[in-house]
Amino acid sequence: MGKAYYDIVGQEKHWAVLHDGEPEGDYASKEAAFEAACVAASNAIKFGHDVRVTVPGREEAGGSALGVASN
Repeated sequence: MGKAYYDIVGQEKHWAVLHDGEPEGDYASKEAAFEAACVAASNAIKFGHDVRVTVPGREEAGGSALGVASN
């Protein structure tokens, strides 16, 4: 069985779904990115994969557009 991990990354007006190390999509809200990740996760479940979807809390989402703190 494979693993399908989806991490919501971003801040305020730009959100993406990190999958296989690559950010995918350009969503206007965290909720929209979450919904897209859940559709993909649902398909992964059908194939028997171990699935994880993570969404940062308000305080964790700070930093650059991909949620990484800038120096």
